[in-house]
Amino acid sequence: MKRLTAIAAVCLLASAGAHAADPNLARNLAATCANCHGTNGKAVPGAGMDSLAGESKAKLLQKLADFKSGDKPASIMHQITKGYTDEQLSLIADYYAAQK
Repeated sequence: MKRLTAIAAVCLLASAGAHAADPNLARNLAATCANCHGTNGKAVPGAGMDSLAGESKAKLLQKLADFKSGDKPASIMHQITKGYTDEQLSLIADYYAAQK
């Protein structure tokens, strides 16, 4: 019985490692934004899009929340933000806040 318990514990630990967080998850989620806001959040000057790189996380999260709730008008951002969880939006905001 003890051997069975040990084997079960090893299997649980191995499966937990398989579900470890993807170190590139924030970057991969933020890739959706690149079409409009530029690679790494550096929008093309004069293109009419905000650069996201280097903005504070709080400011980015507020904008995203405003889009998601519909408080801030947009052509497509309200639809995009509704496709993400709050945790995913936080990861995206972290990613862009860290870009310089």
